[in-house]
Amino acid sequence: MARKRPKGVLELGWACVESGLAGRFEHVPTAELYAESVVKRITLPCGGDHGWTLSALTTPREKPAPWKIVVVTGAPSWAEYWAPVLAELPSDREMVVVDRPGYAGSQPVEYVGDIRVQAEALMPLLSVAPGQRLLLVGQSYGAAITSLMAARRPKGLAGLVLLSGYLGDPGPTARMLVKLGQVLLRFLPVPRDLRNAVLEVAGQPGQLVHMRQALERISVPIHLIHGDLDDFAPIETAEKLVKELRTLRPMRFRRVPGGNHFLNDGPAGDLIAELEACLPRQRPVLATLGDRLGDVADAARYLWADLFRRKPAAA
Repeated sequence: MARKRPKGVLELGWACVESGLAGRFEHVPTAELYAESVVKRITLPCGGDHGWTLSALTTPREKPAPWKIVVVTGAPSWAEYWAPVLAELPSDREMVVVDRPGYAGSQPVEYVGDIRVQAEALMPLLSVAPGQRLLLVGQSYGAAITSLMAARRPKGLAGLVLLSGYLGDPGPTARMLVKLGQVLLRFLPVPRDLRNAVLEVAGQPGQLVHMRQALERISVPIHLIHGDLDDFAPIETAEKLVKELRTLRPMRFRRVPGGNHFLNDGPAGDLIAELEACLPRQRPVLATLGDRLGDVADAARYLWADLFRRKPAAA
């Protein structure tokens, strides 16, 4: 019978310890559970001049699907926890879920604490085939990183999803784990992925100014999806962000009743449905042209506000 991956924050922490002791970068090798034609592990060079190799899971397709969904996970960053979602994805979608720099199968071994460096390194994931459209998903700690990536206006980008975004304000579980982790780091040889996760979460709050500035520049729709029982990243913090931040388009907020921090641990079909709701529907040519003209107007409005050191007026 196939082994099951531990779920939840505490179980994920133990999986890091167990895998570190065994010298594995996957707690349960994905290849044991899924055929390569369904979920496949790939490697690719990172962006910038860092020289790192990134590891990711993807859904092989004979030809490019109309939509490519790129997922940047949280801390610790293990793509294997998205494998059930990848396996159930419809054939007219493709998905790539990356192990971020400093985690699992990706280089470097060292902690990469600057979210701007992480965003630069992950940009090659956003390459698309001709005519292909892109949905970018940032989960937990990955939400801040994907905001910076989206602000670079990659080709084909049609939407940004902040999934259970961690925004520097820890819930009770995160607060307890970070404090415990900081103590352990002082006295014990903590496994690399667990060490890097503690350092990332503890060092994030001062960097969120970069995320806020990026979100103000993004012209595509931004969707926040958050479970109302999230005890790691409080939903109230995400709601506050939506109220305070003035973006070029109103941000869409989706409260998931009964959802915890790990929405990818629930039924795969439920999360796929949430992501599908973030894809723009097919519209007539004239309406699509109107949207494009609206994007140009939004960008001009932001530039005007930036020149005069003002925030854009609320939409």
